[in-house]
Amino acid sequence: MPLDQINLLLVAGLQSLIDYVAQHTVTCLVPAFFIAGAMNYFISKDVVIRYLGYSARRLTSFPLATVSSIGLAVCSCTVIPIASGLYRRGSSIGPAFIFLWTAPALNILTITYSGAILGIEMTLVRILAAISSSLIIGLVMVTVFRKEERERSDKEKAKPHAAATKAEVLHSKNSLILILMLVATLLLPNYLGAGRAFLEKLLIFLPLFAASMAFAYLRFSRDEIRQWFQETWWFVKKILPLLLMGVFIVGVVGAIIPPEFVQQALGGNGLPQTFLANFIGAIMYFSSMTESPFVKVMMGLGMGKAPALALLLTGPGMSLPSILAIIRVFTFRKAIVYILTTIVVSTTFAFVLGNLLL
Repeated sequence: MPLDQINLLLVAGLQSLIDYVAQHTVTCLVPAFFIAGAMNYFISKDVVIRYLGYSARRLTSFPLATVSSIGLAVCSCTVIPIASGLYRRGSSIGPAFIFLWTAPALNILTITYSGAILGIEMTLVRILAAISSSLIIGLVMVTVFRKEERERSDKEKAKPHAAATKAEVLHSKNSLILILMLVATLLLPNYLGAGRAFLEKLLIFLPLFAASMAFAYLRFSRDEIRQWFQETWWFVKKILPLLLMGVFIVGVVGAIIPPEFVQQALGGNGLPQTFLANFIGAIMYFSSMTESPFVKVMMGLGMGKAPALALLLTGPGMSLPSILAIIRVFTFRKAIVYILTTIVVSTTFAFVLGNLLL
């Protein structure tokens, strides 16, 4: 490959990395990591195990994981520390991966924006496909890893669990307030600052983040804050390097693939076109809500509705950076089962629903 082409690819990768760091690291990933650390340290493991653990009824834990993701506007990368925090705290693998899949694709901001850009019909089918595929993904993960999950559940049950004291109840209330403040710190800058310059989003983010830190300083001991920060740092060092590497690779890949080829290959509603759109969505990175205008442009260029639905599912829910991070956090075997299941299930639902309902 000529040196000038190599330089162009490196510039494309670096530009993708610079854009990601500037637009998402501070206002998205920073609060997401602190939320994950707070969930892992402050939330009672008994509560997580009771409602989302292996022994919890699937009819309760699976819908709860799906519904709880609606209020959290996150992208495929930002959701990883939060989902892994739930899993480390005692959630079964099914609800954890349901949350991992649905939070980017089914949150209230994404759905609202999708309705405005793509219309009610496409958005309703998108919701149906996301919920249906998430339940199957959760069921597959629980089934494949049932032996490991059962052993993990037995270990947790064997540990002594003391009844909560009055002080612990107060502690849990403060913990809940802190987590809600951090969630607001994640949501509001990206909701109120949607379409605005980074500096404007930062001006919304900083007071909220400062208020969260001040509340923690006033309500928790120095030792508790130190342990919370240690949990947060565990997620940062485990996830962030691979996310940044993946973003760089996506920039290079985007510079290699000719737009004309993608436009021609995605025309029609056939299964091959739907699978290709799904695969593209699984590799490329879309920040929260950016997949809708991208799909609208591609549909204007001739992309079929079934491929469009496939891209709406995997676009926000998965990306090469998130795949690398999932492998690191959840192990290679779990990641491969999740990735293959997600691609097969979402392709199937997009193809069937895209041809029957759109």
